[in-house]
Amino acid sequence: MPDNPYALEVRPELPKELTRLEELANNLYFSWDRRARALFHRIDPALWSACSHNPRIFLRRVSQSRLDRLAVDPAFRLHFKEVLDGFDTYLAASPRDSDWSGQDEDDPLIAYFCMEYGLHESLHLYSGGLGILAGDHCKAASDLHMNFVAVGLMYRQGYFFQQLGRDGSQEMHYRHANLVDIPVVPALDDTGQPVRVSVTLPGREVMITVWRLDVGRLNLYLLDTELPGNAVEDRTITHQLYGGDRALRIAQELIIGIGGPRALWAMGIKPAVWHINEGHPAFLILERCRRLVAAGMSFEGSLEAVAAATVFTTHTAVAAGHDLFSHDLVSRYLKSTVDSLGISPQRLLRLGASPQNPDRFNMTALALRGSRFHNGVSTVHRDVAARMEAHIWPDIAPEENPLITIPNGVHVPTFLAREWVNFLDGHYPEWRQKLQIPTFWEQTIQSIPDHRFWSLTRCLKSDMLEELRDRLLQQYTRNHYTRARIDAMRAVFSADNTRPLVIGFARRFATYKRALLVFQDINRLGRLLGDPDRPVIMLFAGKAHPQDAPGQSMIRRIHEFSSRPPFLDRVFLIEGYDMALARKLVTGVDIWLNTPEYPMEASGTSGQKAAINGVINLSVLDGWWAEGYDGENGWAITPHGRDLTPEERDLTEAEELLDLLEHEIIPAYYRKGPGGYSPEWVQRSKRSLFTVLPRFNTERMVMDYFRKLYWPAAQQSRRLLQGDGREAEQLAVWKQEIHQHWDQVSMSWNRPPPASLVTGQRLELTINVELGALSPDDVILECLLETGDTDHHGTAAVIHRMRPMAPAEAHAVHRYQLDVEAPDNGLHQMRFRLYPFHELLSHPFETGRMLWL
Repeated sequence: MPDNPYALEVRPELPKELTRLEELANNLYFSWDRRARALFHRIDPALWSACSHNPRIFLRRVSQSRLDRLAVDPAFRLHFKEVLDGFDTYLAASPRDSDWSGQDEDDPLIAYFCMEYGLHESLHLYSGGLGILAGDHCKAASDLHMNFVAVGLMYRQGYFFQQLGRDGSQEMHYRHANLVDIPVVPALDDTGQPVRVSVTLPGREVMITVWRLDVGRLNLYLLDTELPGNAVEDRTITHQLYGGDRALRIAQELIIGIGGPRALWAMGIKPAVWHINEGHPAFLILERCRRLVAAGMSFEGSLEAVAAATVFTTHTAVAAGHDLFSHDLVSRYLKSTVDSLGISPQRLLRLGASPQNPDRFNMTALALRGSRFHNGVSTVHRDVAARMEAHIWPDIAPEENPLITIPNGVHVPTFLAREWVNFLDGHYPEWRQKLQIPTFWEQTIQSIPDHRFWSLTRCLKSDMLEELRDRLLQQYTRNHYTRARIDAMRAVFSADNTRPLVIGFARRFATYKRALLVFQDINRLGRLLGDPDRPVIMLFAGKAHPQDAPGQSMIRRIHEFSSRPPFLDRVFLIEGYDMALARKLVTGVDIWLNTPEYPMEASGTSGQKAAINGVINLSVLDGWWAEGYDGENGWAITPHGRDLTPEERDLTEAEELLDLLEHEIIPAYYRKGPGGYSPEWVQRSKRSLFTVLPRFNTERMVMDYFRKLYWPAAQQSRRLLQGDGREAEQLAVWKQEIHQHWDQVSMSWNRPPPASLVTGQRLELTINVELGALSPDDVILECLLETGDTDHHGTAAVIHRMRPMAPAEAHAVHRYQLDVEAPDNGLHQMRFRLYPFHELLSHPFETGRMLWL
C-alpha cells in the first residue's frame, strides 16, 4: 500500500436557492458579520469547526443532502435572506449614507501597506498584534466608506501553527495554503489582464503576480512570487511570514515596497496618500521617488514630494522590533534603485542611518525621513518613540517633535461576542451607528439589569470553557497524558463550572511582556489559586517568535509550573493561539492580565477586546491602559522602574499584583449579594465595557487618521506637486541651504532682559541674531513665557513671535524686538527659540534644527 494516497475531494453543487452562499464566502465581510458566520454554523456546526471557520473549504465539504434540505427549509431560507439583505445593503450603501464629518466625494485615495493582515483565522496572513490591527483598520475603513486600498504579501504558508510538546516545547508547523481555499481572485490591469510586475534583485528580475481579496467594500492586494518563470528560491520569497534569514527578509520588503506601488500603478490606481504601517514596507518611498525622478525631478525634490504624501505609524517600543539590515546587504539589493535615483550609495545609506545602529540600515529611520506625518499608537508609546527617534530632529525636544498620538482601537463588530451582538440588535438596533457616543453606551449598559448582565457573561464563560475543554483534550491526548490528568482537566472545563475566577493571559510570548511575573512568589500564588472556598484558574496562551529562544523558554517554564503542585489543575497552557481562540478568551475570562515591562507596551489591544465584552483588565499602566484606566473600570499596577534594578522592579510589581489579587480582586468577585453574584463586580464589569468601547474602537481610530494625517497629507502633497513639483524642488533647495549654513547662526542679548517689572510696565526685549548666509525670512524667533518655577512646572507657555528690525547694512547682525504688555503679577520664566521656517513645511519643526537662548 502506498504511503501517500492520492486525495479525492467530491464537492457538492449548491442548489439554485443557495448559490449566493459563494458570494458570502468570497468576501471577508463574513469575518465580522455575526449573522453571516451564524448562517454557515447553522448548516453544519461540526464541519464548520473542523474547517477552521473557512467558508470556502466548508462549501466544498458540506453534505449535498444537507444543502438540498436547507434549500427548502423556510426557517433557513428566512435566515439566509436576512443575511443577504444585510450584505447587499452594506455593499450598495453610498458614502453619503455615512454620517461621519469629513466624508466627501473628493476624499483622497489612501494606499495602506503592511506586512501582515489579521482578518480571520482562516487566512494565515498574520502573526500577532500588528496584523490584527491592520485587519481591523481595513474593516473600519470599509465600514466608513473610506476611499482606501491595502497592499500586503500572499503568504502561501504564512505564520506557523503552534503545538506544545509534552515538555512544553513549542513545535512550529507550516502548512502550504491552497489558493482554492482562499477567497482571492487575480487582480487585473487596465487592459483586463492579470497584473504582472517585476522587482530587480541581485543578478535577476523577480516576477510578481497580484491577488485581490475583497474586504467588505475595499480591496486588499496581495503580491505573490509563486510563478513558474521565477527561480525556485524566488518562488518561495512570499511563502513564510517572518521566516528565513536577512536576505529573504530584505527581498520580501523589496517585493512589497517596490513591487507594491508598481502593482497599483499597473491597475491604474493612483493613491493620493501612502500609509506605511510599521517600517517593513518603507522601500516604497524610494520607488515613488524613482518615478518622479524619471519624470524630471531631482532626487531631493522628489523626496520632499513623496514625504508630503506619506503617513508612517510606528508600533513598537522594543529595539528588536525595528528592521535593521547590513550596509552591504542594502547596497547589493538596492543597487538598481540607487542607479535609477541618480544618487550615491552613501546618500541611500544616510536615509537609514541611526545612532543606535551606526553600521546598519534602519527601516524605521527611512520611514521617518521619507514621511512628514507620523504617529505612535498610545500616549505613552508616542513619548517613547519620540525619544527613540529624536535623532531625526536633533535640536527639537521629544515632546515637541512631529510625532503625534493616535491610540489604537479594535473593530467592535469583529470582537464583540455573538451574545452581545444579539442583545444589542434586539434592543438597540442603531448601536453600530453610535460606536463613538459615550453617553449612549453608558446609558445602554447601565440600563441592563445586573442579573441579566451577569447571566450573559456566565453564558460567555460557559462557551469558553467548552471550547477550551475540546482544545485541551486534543493537546493532552496527543501528549499521552494520563486518564486521571485528562479527567481532572475536563472537570475544570465543564460548561457548568463557571464559579471559579478565571484569569486570562494571552499574547505573544516576548520577554518584555513578563508572562512569568505572577510566578515571582510561587508559594503565595499557589495559596491564592488553591483556596477551595475561592478557587482561581489561570489560562495562558500565545506564540513565541521562531527565533526568540527566551520567549520559547518562558512557555516551557509556564508548562513546568502548570504540571506541579500547587498549580496542577489551576494553571493551564493552551496551544494554537489564533483569532478564534482569542475571541473565546477575551469574551469568557473574568480578568484580563497584562504585565509588560514599562514602557515597552506600545498599545496592547487584546485588553481592549476583553473590555468591550465586560471583562475587567488587570494591567500595568502602560500602552492603552495608561489612558484607558479611570480608577473604577479595572485594576492597575503602577510601574516602578525608575529607581530600581530590573530584578527589584519585578519583585515590587509582582507583589503589587498579588496584593491586588488577594485583597481586592478575589474578595470583590466572591462578595456575593442576594442574587448569588457580586453586585460590585458587575458594576466594575459594566464600567469596563461602557468606558472602553466608545474610546478604543477602530471607527474612532480611522477617523482620527483621516482628520489628523490622511487629509493634511493629501493637501500638503497637492501643494508641493503644483507646477510639476516646482514647490517641492524649492523646499528641497531651501532645506539644503538651512542645513549647510545653520552652524553659522547664533543669538545673543542686545541688552540683558529685566529681572523684574512693576505692574503696568511693558516687557521690552531685544536679541541680536547672527544669520550668516541666511535671512530673517528663513527663521522665526519666539519668546515662550510661562508662569511657574525654574523647572518649567508651570502653565502652558504663551508664545510671542519677535519682530526682526531691518539691519543697517548687508550681512549685519539682525536685531529682533518684542514689546508686549507685562504678564500678571507673579513669577514667570522666559525662554527664547530660533528655528528655520518656510511656508511649505508640513510641520514647523520638521527640519529638526533649533537654537535656544
